[in-house]
Amino acid sequence: RVLCHRMTARTSSCIAFLTLTIPGLGFGQAETAKAVNPSVDALPVMTVKDRKTANARPVSTYESPISNLDFDPRVDMQSRNMAEAQGDLSIRGGIFENTGIQVGAATLLDPQTGHYSTELPIAPEMLGEPGVFTGTDNALRGFNSSVATVGYSWSRMTQGGSATFGAGDHDLNFQRLHQAWTGPYGASEGWTWGSEIETSRSEGEGAVPYGDHDFSRLTGRFQLVGPDSQTDFFAGYQSKFFGLYGMYTGDLYTAFNPYETENVRTRLLLVNHRQSYGEGSTWEATAYYRRNNDHYQFNRFSPNNSFVHETDVAAFALSGRHDVEDGFAVHFGFQATGDEIESSALDQGKFTSRTYYKLSILPEFRRELDEGRTMFLRAGASFNDTNRNDSRFSPLADVTWLTDDGEGNSERTYLSFAETTQAVGYGAIGGSETSGLFRSNHDLLREKTRSLELGHALERPLWSLAGAVFHRRDDDLVDWTYSGAGARSAQNVDVETYGLEVIATRQWANFEAIASYSYLHKDEDYDNAAVDGSFYALNFPKHRVTLGFVFEPSELFQLRVDNEWREQRASSLRKGPDRSAYSHLAASYYPVKMDDLELFVAYDKPWDEDFQDVPGTPGRGDQFSLGATYRW
Repeated sequence: RVLCHRMTARTSSCIAFLTLTIPGLGFGQAETAKAVNPSVDALPVMTVKDRKTANARPVSTYESPISNLDFDPRVDMQSRNMAEAQGDLSIRGGIFENTGIQVGAATLLDPQTGHYSTELPIAPEMLGEPGVFTGTDNALRGFNSSVATVGYSWSRMTQGGSATFGAGDHDLNFQRLHQAWTGPYGASEGWTWGSEIETSRSEGEGAVPYGDHDFSRLTGRFQLVGPDSQTDFFAGYQSKFFGLYGMYTGDLYTAFNPYETENVRTRLLLVNHRQSYGEGSTWEATAYYRRNNDHYQFNRFSPNNSFVHETDVAAFALSGRHDVEDGFAVHFGFQATGDEIESSALDQGKFTSRTYYKLSILPEFRRELDEGRTMFLRAGASFNDTNRNDSRFSPLADVTWLTDDGEGNSERTYLSFAETTQAVGYGAIGGSETSGLFRSNHDLLREKTRSLELGHALERPLWSLAGAVFHRRDDDLVDWTYSGAGARSAQNVDVETYGLEVIATRQWANFEAIASYSYLHKDEDYDNAAVDGSFYALNFPKHRVTLGFVFEPSELFQLRVDNEWREQRASSLRKGPDRSAYSHLAASYYPVKMDDLELFVAYDKPWDEDFQDVPGTPGRGDQFSLGATYRW
């Protein structure tokens, strides 16, 4: 009666298990729950196993790891053209540069602006479902991401493959091919090997004028799995061209015809190893090299080399949990990263390379209160340093009360406090301070964030309910602002954010649903009367509602729907309404005599087409697509 056999190729887990463990403690508190039953955590789990959206496959292109995060109740996707083109992840009212993307133990740093953090040249089949870390867990595991981290684990390969062909209106066409091979590794008992390749491409004219795209991706992975370990060797390449009128400048320069385009190429080489040992002890190590090339054109009809960038990043990260003795364990995280940028526009700052270091230690004390009830107390600190900025120690702590009867009924209450810091990217500190489209500030300070959160979660076999209230204070947050002269400029701002989040799930025999509501309020102080508007820090939904469901009337059909409604904070830069509704509708048919074939149709519908995700930038249009996937 579950829907496991009818999920798309993207999804290896079953949407029937849409329970609310975000991740593990309701909202953002992931680690403590793992200590309750160490055997569950044979390898470190960086993501939740259940989806938070009904759909995995996008309408406008091939699948990527961030596809359909638009409707994830934990994530606010602010996209230009479409999420897979240029999508900024904002969590709990933070901005895109406050959100880290983590694969394995390492955060994939984008030192230029943070806009390219979501450039992941990785096939979705190779990763688990995204987990969202906030509060104490972001302070422990995150790296140079002061508000939140979206984390992905490396999946275990399964033998088989798939081919997808699709097309749609606006001259859309897309194709995908994926294949994985697995087998026993020599004569060693419990050891297996795997090899996996994937290639995808997509092109289309776009749902809005001059919103065309041309994407391609090639990925490969080799995997070795033992009784207590998993090792992955990965290489990936992605090339993306896409356009949009006023993509970054909005309508500030309409007299100059800002038919903007991006040409982005990303290469990623990565090695990851996960290991479990003893009773409940685990560690994970990741090393990667990432090169991102970006060529931005302000006007495609008057091309130049004014904005050409190349960033190189190399990093090593280690994280895990060591069980010292009964009732006491230590969580730890470490990452060292070096970056360098070559740019035609961001070479006017004080440096063009930087090394970063972060070490987090979080001891955990566990006490059994009575049968089925446990209290966890964690208290520690993190140390952040670079060769260009002052270092800083930051405290982090949380306390959790857990009740679990072992039969799928649990309750979880937690209170957490964490401080995080962040060094500013080259886009804000490396360009000209007096001229150009995007004006930097060479003296911007290290960002500091303090978060206080209280949450409660209920889980039952067929439903779940979780909620959290939080307060966050950001000191010296870097925002991009408008001051009447036309150019956007980097500016420090102090912001206090108050928030409420609630998520509920329910499943029936052939119907499953997930719904959410969130509320945000901000008080800001730019200490600069000349600031007229904010592109990012004050671009947030005061109220946001999501509703997703999967309906399977028979084994031949499946219907998947995601919906979002929001009321955005008013902005002097936004043209059009402050309220919007957006839907993704998809249906699949599985021919009775060809069980491995899926025929699908999908439709993206922004009901308020004048709504601007980013103030001043055109919103999205309707997009329809259809296609077929054959699996073997």
